[in-house]
Amino acid sequence: MTTTYDPADRQYLDDGDLRHELERVFDLCHGCRLCFNLCPSFPTLFDFVDRHDGDASALTVAEQDQVVDECYQCKLCYVKCPYVPPHEWALDFPRLMMRAHAVRHAKGQGLKARLTDQFLGRTDLLGTVSTAMAPLVNAVTGTPGSLPRRLMEKTVGLAAERLLPPYARQRFTTWFARRAKPAGAPAQPEVSVFPTCFVEYMEPEIGKDIVRVFEHNGVGCAVPEGTRCCGAPWLHAGDVNAFTRAAERNVAALAGEVRAGRDVVVAQPTCAYVVRQDYPRVLAHSPLAEDAALVAAHTSDPAEYLMARHRDGTHPLVTEFPGRERGDVPDQVTYHVACHLQAQQVGLKSRDLLKVAGVKATLVQRCSGIDGTWGYRAEHYELARTVAKPLARDIESAGNELVCGDCHLANGAIEQETGRRPLHPMQVLARAYGLDEEGRS
Repeated sequence: MTTTYDPADRQYLDDGDLRHELERVFDLCHGCRLCFNLCPSFPTLFDFVDRHDGDASALTVAEQDQVVDECYQCKLCYVKCPYVPPHEWALDFPRLMMRAHAVRHAKGQGLKARLTDQFLGRTDLLGTVSTAMAPLVNAVTGTPGSLPRRLMEKTVGLAAERLLPPYARQRFTTWFARRAKPAGAPAQPEVSVFPTCFVEYMEPEIGKDIVRVFEHNGVGCAVPEGTRCCGAPWLHAGDVNAFTRAAERNVAALAGEVRAGRDVVVAQPTCAYVVRQDYPRVLAHSPLAEDAALVAAHTSDPAEYLMARHRDGTHPLVTEFPGRERGDVPDQVTYHVACHLQAQQVGLKSRDLLKVAGVKATLVQRCSGIDGTWGYRAEHYELARTVAKPLARDIESAGNELVCGDCHLANGAIEQETGRRPLHPMQVLARAYGLDEEGRS
């Protein structure tokens, strides 16, 4: 039995070895049960082991696979589990689940599963085509349960009832290249805004407000050339080779930005986690290992970056907020704490940033049940909605008019469950500064 989460290890894709490691980890988890309320995997696991009189080695392959399937990679195990490496037990549940998906992918899957993986993984191809035909694509796919959506569920496995984010007519990088810099904007960029597929194709307004807020606070912005989707859909589907190619491409581009003196800012927590944690691991044995570590060390969430400058006293934030004075932003908002932001363990920097603007944040720390592409898949849709119910309940209980959250994926689930469209915290800050209507296009 090999305790390995390194794709380069020769035992990584050995199914028999994986099964023994699942037994070991499942036995440890069953004995602890600290993660009983994190995701569906754990209650299912504990129930199966209890049915076998506490013997984790008695679980069938089908039972093991169900536990794997119900893990949606929220990464909160890293926050709660006391046995993660470097503990001697080396219990890394999320990466064990990734290994299980990699073994399954290597063994070969059915046509439907392969089509779903390809559809959800090729975000740049889909985004390029969809933004070029945004009005048509949004009209065809924007209504949950419609005939086109039911056909998509049958063919590519995308849940027919899942609310999909609309595509933008103009990509973020197109806007950035064409925009006229405001008077007084810094001449030299200090950060490179890595938009990822979410901001690039679906929510360019988030990227625009990041640039506006940063420049308003004296931070010049650039956009890296040559980056694409972070590759998380490939990683979560077990396609290690496709994910490695995405990591190599993005690390090569982002390392050039860092060596030019720019830090990397990533708007989407899942993508930031991938850049910081997964790229160095998957490229650990490649010629890009040093570049991956360099990029990870210089990558930040937008609020994390601004608060670090503000708190060291060398670059305090602008503290005049005309939008707040006009009442464009309420005194109190509900702030959803994204799982992948918690897993990065950088603190609640968006909450702190809102506080600077005089906005009190009511925290909601519940998972949305989306996490990468898991909640978009038809086979997980109903379970994902069940996971999201406590999130919706807590948002409604908070009673605030405005909801905000850093995760575009979670915000989509919040909109589906509550009918309220959340803003990114940087959008709230842009409104507080009175920047939200400047240069809209």
